[in-house]
Amino acid sequence: MPPRIRIDVRVALLLMAGLACISSARAEEGERFARAPALPKYQQECAACHVAYPPGLLPAASWQRLMSHLPRHFGTDASLDAATTKEISTWLTQNAATRKRLATPPPEDRITRSAWFVRQHDEVPAATWKRASIKSASNCSACHTRADQGDFDEDNVRIPR
Repeated sequence: MPPRIRIDVRVALLLMAGLACISSARAEEGERFARAPALPKYQQECAACHVAYPPGLLPAASWQRLMSHLPRHFGTDASLDAATTKEISTWLTQNAATRKRLATPPPEDRITRSAWFVRQHDEVPAATWKRASIKSASNCSACHTRADQGDFDEDNVRIPR
């Protein structure tokens, strides 16, 4: 007969609490950029020029400013008809970042200038962003192989030469 293992109830409770904390931390990390239900017009219009950034990467105020300045969208005229602008803007603001760490608008409403982005990419040398295969920090899909699916997990990062 195998030996019986006795676990103190207090130890068992501590182990369960620890596992719950780990699980909660991982859930928070995953929720940080939770993918909103797809909006076909957003995909059609915005992903035609760049990755369709998940709305949770910016706070509502940033999305509102970006959508209200489409004729001057980072040096490009990205104008849309009024109905499409309203539909996309509403969807973006409804699904925008709400977590405290992400809810502060970054300088110039640029995802790449947000504190969390800078912190997550601090080990990337400036020269890497300038490679012809990458071009800029805003070209997420150059390194994040599943960026088009809203997956920015570091396990799926392949930095091109």
